[in-house]
Amino acid sequence: MVKKIAYIGIASCILYFISVGAFLITHTEIALTIWESMTIFGAIVEAVVLIQVSTFLKTPDALKKAMLVFLSCVCALTGAAHIINITVTRKLMAEGVEVPSYFQIGQWPSAEMAVDYLAWGLFMGLALLCIGMPILENDKRRKAMKIVALISGILCIGGFCGAVMINENIWYIAILGYGIGIPVLCFQMSQRAKSK
Repeated sequence: MVKKIAYIGIASCILYFISVGAFLITHTEIALTIWESMTIFGAIVEAVVLIQVSTFLKTPDALKKAMLVFLSCVCALTGAAHIINITVTRKLMAEGVEVPSYFQIGQWPSAEMAVDYLAWGLFMGLALLCIGMPILENDKRRKAMKIVALISGILCIGGFCGAVMINENIWYIAILGYGIGIPVLCFQMSQRAKSK
């Protein structure tokens, strides 16, 4: 089961980046809907993956409970931002209503983007830090996974803080945190599960 969840996590990240690429190439409404749907679905998958990672790494109960709260925030906030964009904002725009840029995903500053940044930057970062915080570990493989989780969490929070306080382009640091860090954790977990 551990390996299956790890592979699902990797596949989810790959499909997400394919959906992003498809939208960037085509700029079609259907590609944007697929991308936004993959974001919502991906949040749920990544939550399941990180729950498995925390169990695998024997994260202390207090930190695991905090992580569950943060992951719930990720799923709820990103789901709300993208569902509002799919069902309200884009429909209004298609009907010719002039929706201000501060209510559109993909614009900055924007209420919907701020909610999405909060989800994937701050709360995903905090969830990853919960997994990586108990770093004192004799097992080198587990310690390596915790280091990846810590670095990923720091990147997520750094991207969030940078985008909100300095420059929106700093946000891309957060994408490195969850977009590369989580698949790396999945790969490490699958390799460790194989060796048992």
